[in-house]
Amino acid sequence: MFEQAFRNVDDILRKEAGCSTELDYTEQTSWLLFLKYLDGLEHDKATEAELAGNKYSFILDAPYRWDSWAAPKGTDGKIDHHKALTGDDLRDFVDRQLFPYLHKFKERASGPNTIEYKIGEIFAQIKNRIHSGYNLRDIINHIDALNFRSQKERHELSFLYETKIKNMGNAGKNGGEYYTPRPLIRSIIQVVQPKIGESIYDGACGSAGFLCEAFDYLRAKPNLSAKDLKTLQESTFYGKEKKPLPYVIAIMNMILHGIEAPNIVRTNTLAENLSDIQDKDRVDVILANPPFGGHERKEVQQNFPIHTGETAFLFLQHFIKMLKAGGRAGIVIKNTFLSNGDNAAVSLRKLLLESCNLHTVLDCPSGTFQGAGVKTVVLFFEKGAPTRKVWYYQLDPGRTLGKTNPLNDDDLAEFIKLQKSFANSDKSWSVDVATIDKATFDLSAKNPNGGDEISHRSPQEIMDEIAALDAESAEVLQTIRGLL
Repeated sequence: MFEQAFRNVDDILRKEAGCSTELDYTEQTSWLLFLKYLDGLEHDKATEAELAGNKYSFILDAPYRWDSWAAPKGTDGKIDHHKALTGDDLRDFVDRQLFPYLHKFKERASGPNTIEYKIGEIFAQIKNRIHSGYNLRDIINHIDALNFRSQKERHELSFLYETKIKNMGNAGKNGGEYYTPRPLIRSIIQVVQPKIGESIYDGACGSAGFLCEAFDYLRAKPNLSAKDLKTLQESTFYGKEKKPLPYVIAIMNMILHGIEAPNIVRTNTLAENLSDIQDKDRVDVILANPPFGGHERKEVQQNFPIHTGETAFLFLQHFIKMLKAGGRAGIVIKNTFLSNGDNAAVSLRKLLLESCNLHTVLDCPSGTFQGAGVKTVVLFFEKGAPTRKVWYYQLDPGRTLGKTNPLNDDDLAEFIKLQKSFANSDKSWSVDVATIDKATFDLSAKNPNGGDEISHRSPQEIMDEIAALDAESAEVLQTIRGLL
């Protein structure tokens, strides 16, 4: 039922001139899902309060609640089409009354971690692109049929929503911005092994895949107490995201996974000066796939001791600073970081090796990130002691990865098993840091068992990256032309 409803909504959105891509479909589905979810949450809390003999104060005023404007019900529990707005009346109410009303919540909120603030932030960043009020009515009817009440329903909805995010990731060259393959994330979490009571952070959270998977990992632990569940809800997961669409999707994704008021802040993480980070700001665990290939302005670069325009290098400095002593991290980064000869890369490798124990490097094959033609590695490190030895694992699923043949959990099973003891194999080996060139701190290493050098890229991979960059340039030019 849920899957068919999502298909029906997408079919309607394809008719809309304002919705032309998977990104648009997911954005428009998200704000409607959010309001439907909020309505259910409010009614549940009102029922709980009534049973306890208390009165519940609704967040939304009556005219702006889902069951007032979107899905007023008759005595039979079905939508009352005499009361439900449609056509131009519905579109005008959404555009001229509902969105402005919800936008103002940010000003009224007591802080950024409240549901009120999330409401204001979400509806400040997106707009209704469904211009036909009749299409909007049809979509609302499908959304209203979805329920969030039971754990089973939420699990199914979260799975379908993750599929939509995956489709967004496959839709273009910037797929990694929205979607990191979940098998890769799960393997990173199993190596880092976060614990209940630890703070888990992603400063470039995108659609919050790392945080959602970490929540699922911890939520599945046996014999959780009420205190543990409260800790998971309120004081475990923290994220930051710069762009409006991923921010909205991150909020909705975490809600569907079971976190009522996600601690996600919309901000440019790199605009924060590293020297302002204090002990109280530091976290136990960092899981992230920061954007790479971007370029930050000079004034942003001044926030970091190692000046560089490469966003991934700035994020890595931020993550090292954000970790507590003894804190652990699993970070995805472009594989050229291991051998890049520019001053910033050399200085950053030196910083990483001297301030952290870089114990594991996972080399991912081309095709791991669908829609992005670059190779990546995952850096696993612990802050507080210098690196003595680095264990490398060269992931080779034995097939060409792609959209129809993606990475799966079985592909990573051997890596997880061997990593526990840093065992040597045909695909894994260790390098003593004492043997690394202290002028370059080059971390690339040739597999002594005959594998390729992990910093090496094939001609096809280089061509893929050139094609991806060309597509990005074309998209930017198209956007500029549209603004002129």
